[in-house]
Amino acid sequence: MTVHPWLPNSPENIKKEMLEKIGVGSVDELYRDIPRSVILGRELKVGLGRPLSEVEVKRIVQEKLSRNRIYVNPPPFMGGGVCYHHVPSTVKWIITRGGFLTAYTPYQAEIAQGLLQALFEYQSLIADLVELEVVNASMYDGSTAVAEAFLMASRVTRKNKILVPSTMNPQHLEVARTWTYGKKITIEKVGFNEKTGFMDLADLEDKLRDRKTAAVYVEYPSYLGFIDENIKKIGELAHSYDSLFIIGFEPISLGILEPPGKLGADIAIAEGQPLGLGLNYGGPYLGVFAVRWDRKLVRQMPGRLIGLTEDSEGNRAFTMILQTREQHIRREHATSNITTNEALMAIAAAVYLSLLGRKGIRSLAEHIALKAAYTASKLSEIPGVRAPALSSKHFKEFTVSFSIGYRDLYRYLKSKGILGGYYVGDKYPWLGECALFCVTEAHSLSDIKLLVDTIKEYIEKKVDKP
Repeated sequence: MTVHPWLPNSPENIKKEMLEKIGVGSVDELYRDIPRSVILGRELKVGLGRPLSEVEVKRIVQEKLSRNRIYVNPPPFMGGGVCYHHVPSTVKWIITRGGFLTAYTPYQAEIAQGLLQALFEYQSLIADLVELEVVNASMYDGSTAVAEAFLMASRVTRKNKILVPSTMNPQHLEVARTWTYGKKITIEKVGFNEKTGFMDLADLEDKLRDRKTAAVYVEYPSYLGFIDENIKKIGELAHSYDSLFIIGFEPISLGILEPPGKLGADIAIAEGQPLGLGLNYGGPYLGVFAVRWDRKLVRQMPGRLIGLTEDSEGNRAFTMILQTREQHIRREHATSNITTNEALMAIAAAVYLSLLGRKGIRSLAEHIALKAAYTASKLSEIPGVRAPALSSKHFKEFTVSFSIGYRDLYRYLKSKGILGGYYVGDKYPWLGECALFCVTEAHSLSDIKLLVDTIKEYIEKKVDKP
């Protein structure tokens, strides 16, 4: 390899000295555990072969950005765990304050009181929302919160099986399997009713009988948008076999649905994206994590807790009261290796919830539920369309099945400037040609009419063809 202009250690004499210092004969020896078939056999081609000026870099980046298609009018109708919501300008302005935007982990409480208080307020607001006593601050996103909850349940119960819905968010399931693999934790799906999507209670109890289950996990509402009406019974069954009960909830839905605490949840997790975070090209997002007050549960929580106390002069003070990360005092006894968490996203959620208030979140949830139900009813009036595809109550997201191939319809919608539902027929074949749609407060009645009319227009064209 020749000397690389951007790699300060690329000159041969420097590499040789470094390798001699660590007792290695060549750079290749550092990668001997990696299969040769996956190692690039040439120099990495990066950049344009020369340093670029700021003007040149900006032009290249702007050209690439210009290829992006941004769907604003109408907003995306695509479901799948994260959806388009209105983000108040206030949220963005507050989190761009220097004290929040540039702040790192608040190791020194005496100079980070503002940041610590903001995180304490986030914990308090989420605790009120879910009606559980202890909330951490916070996790990376919904998928990592799920995985951490599974690991935590296994540590607390000393069992290694987790039971999950067959309709579980496939991305979350994949992350959970990856994170729990090294701990030899088995994740097993429970049977379900194909008409409603509800978990099969008989199959659940049958799988619980060996008493090896650390926890039963449910989504509320589910990944497919339906609300399982047996949530409380599922929790009672889990507890009767000495298993923990974990609920993955949608934050805004709690404006009208019973909170996880009232449903008997031991652990509640969520993707916090709906709470003022936008879509952000896939992140950063926010993992919400809460537990009921139980010393065993609290001591095994991942992440950190912010507490309120008094200083030596009796003044109110905030500090980190539980730090289970490996780079703090826990070291090899840490419950999680989460490091710089996305605290800024937690602060954004706190600002958003503060703006809404108790009445606001209820009003918003009602608005979304009615608008989604209205959209589903209008779609179901189109011949060859069934919405929702499952005969259950839904919130925000719902499945729509089609008598024709959905992928071609999806491309047609895109050609008309509409980002349609997310195809799930390959993941849930029993639903047939099916897509997951999402409707929120950001969609106007004219947006919904445009979607319905365009789908109707396409299907009529397909039917009229000889």
